[in-house]
Amino acid sequence: MPLYLVADKKLSNDVVGALAKALFETRRDLSSEYPLLTQINEPSTDKDAFVPAHPGAAAYFGGDEKSFFDKYGDQFFYGSMLLGTLASLLAGVWKFMTQKPDDATEPPLTRLFAVMDDVCRAQSEADLAKAETRIDEILRGQLDRSDGGEGADTAALSLATHRLERLLERRRMELGSVHRPVLSASG
Repeated sequence: MPLYLVADKKLSNDVVGALAKALFETRRDLSSEYPLLTQINEPSTDKDAFVPAHPGAAAYFGGDEKSFFDKYGDQFFYGSMLLGTLASLLAGVWKFMTQKPDDATEPPLTRLFAVMDDVCRAQSEADLAKAETRIDEILRGQLDRSDGGEGADTAALSLATHRLERLLERRRMELGSVHRPVLSASG
């Protein structure tokens, strides 16, 4: 009379495969104490068998057990791609959210032209002094970043600076300023 060890289809393939493996690996060691265990044989893995084998047991007996990376390799692959994408998106959002409101990220020429507009709208000597301070800050920042290989940028900055100086002088004359502040070399 044949005996069958039956597993519910709801059980995980891993659990049933591990049970079948444990049963057949320990069968030889326990057969001296329990002679009934020698009668345990592999089930028929045919699709038309009287009692079909559980897919987990069939995988064990057929040698088709999947390793950890066979089972979860796709999740690792797509998970790492997803994490990389999310990290890039979060970095972009972080950069956008922490962007300084000042115009320090604009090119120096753009900032110098903005100063020109301020000079044209200046109503007092104090406004002109603020404009000169901004010009000095822009030039100092550009000189600190310059590595000597930016000849075109340096020439353009020089032209813009000369234009600003002429504009400052003209505006001073329009405002009736007699006094011209002396720029120091240290800034």
